[in-house]
Amino acid sequence: MELESNELSVIIEKVLKEMNKKEFGKKESDGIFDTMDEAVEASYEAQKKYSSYSLEQREKLIQAMRKAIMDNAMEVANLCVKESGMGRVDHKYLKLKLIVEKTQGTEILRPEVYTGDNGLTLIEHGAFGVIGAITPSTNPAATVACNSICMLAGGNTVVFSPHPGALNSCLTMIRILNKAIKEAGGPENLITSVKAPSIENTNIMINHKRIRLVVATGGPGIVKLVLSSGKKAIGAGAGNPPVVVDETADIPKAARDIIAGCSFDNNLPCIAEKEAIVVESVYEELIKEFKKNRVVYELTDEEAEKLVGKVLNYDEKNKKYSINKKFVGKDAKYLLESIGKDAGTGVECLIYRAENSHPFVQEELMMPILPIVKVKNVDEAIETAVEDEHGNRHTAMMHSKNVVNLTKMARAIDTTIFVKNAPSYAGIGFGGEGHTTFTIAGPTGEGITNAVTFTRQRRCTMVDSFRIV
Repeated sequence: MELESNELSVIIEKVLKEMNKKEFGKKESDGIFDTMDEAVEASYEAQKKYSSYSLEQREKLIQAMRKAIMDNAMEVANLCVKESGMGRVDHKYLKLKLIVEKTQGTEILRPEVYTGDNGLTLIEHGAFGVIGAITPSTNPAATVACNSICMLAGGNTVVFSPHPGALNSCLTMIRILNKAIKEAGGPENLITSVKAPSIENTNIMINHKRIRLVVATGGPGIVKLVLSSGKKAIGAGAGNPPVVVDETADIPKAARDIIAGCSFDNNLPCIAEKEAIVVESVYEELIKEFKKNRVVYELTDEEAEKLVGKVLNYDEKNKKYSINKKFVGKDAKYLLESIGKDAGTGVECLIYRAENSHPFVQEELMMPILPIVKVKNVDEAIETAVEDEHGNRHTAMMHSKNVVNLTKMARAIDTTIFVKNAPSYAGIGFGGEGHTTFTIAGPTGEGITNAVTFTRQRRCTMVDSFRIV
């Protein structure tokens, strides 16, 4: 069949119109790709578009992201617990709410200006470009949400390599955020990832020529990997946070705060109280106050020994313990049931009178188990806390009314976060002042990360002009 020239012109015109449509020939992207190369390249193309966005336009997208996180917080919290088998739905919801309310956006990107006899110099915060980010299974969706706000606020795009144990939680959050961005008028693929994460894909991301900054939130192994990449890297590593209680502390309040922090999300947060170091003059009083709390169960020596055999693996050859991941982030009730003990409902935290050498003290369990060590005085308590923190310089807490003791502890422990007379989570803005983050970069020194962390300093100088006095 032959077409008349006028019919052919009409068809060509229609085809050209379709080709000019934004989505022609292209499936709507949710940011999830088959390969890491595709995810990185899509992020790179998106960043080229995003680089022209003003701070006002960026902030509009971030506000849409905040709303989407809050609107879907309960659904995502449920998914995180169901998929990973770790933590508590109510506490994961609270973490997402905290991110919405206290993660800093573009408002923190304040320029600096210097003027003098030689003119003017302007210093601003520029984007790195495409960031590669590795997320843990312990705080999966929360890390994706928090990092996305901070990194996009800084003008970057981000490619995530999620932990396989929380893949769907991370990908769901990425889809939610991309949908919100698109509906707010932003480009596709500001946040990307792969359908099937793996060590191979993580290595591809880290070494990809388009990735300008690598951020790892997780254990010491993954932090070491990114620090050896030869690229600018930010590492948020492990901690074993001690809490010290001296003889001047408000003991009933200290007991409430310590249990609240230790049991929050079943002790998954890296900032949570992992061991208590208590001066002997208030040791029994503190334990008495702990036990007044109906959510607390005290382990006997026999029960603790059985639990060690369950939650820890022992390497005879190297004489070292390692965590049995099956028990990380599990409810206290689950831990008790694993040793044949039924303590009824409502138990949220297990306490145990321990020697300082006990593996419950020395290993970062990430379970609602609080070993309590007795020491002679505050000086020994501080010295013991420094030893137990293992030089991670992550987080520590102290309950005391003595300013000298608090100061001495803060200087000796030298952690990124030091919380006085409050639960550990006050240190990330939950019940305490200051902004929040779920990437606490102790190993590389950035500390409580925000949008500025994920930018590079850029300087512009004009000599002899733009100075008006």
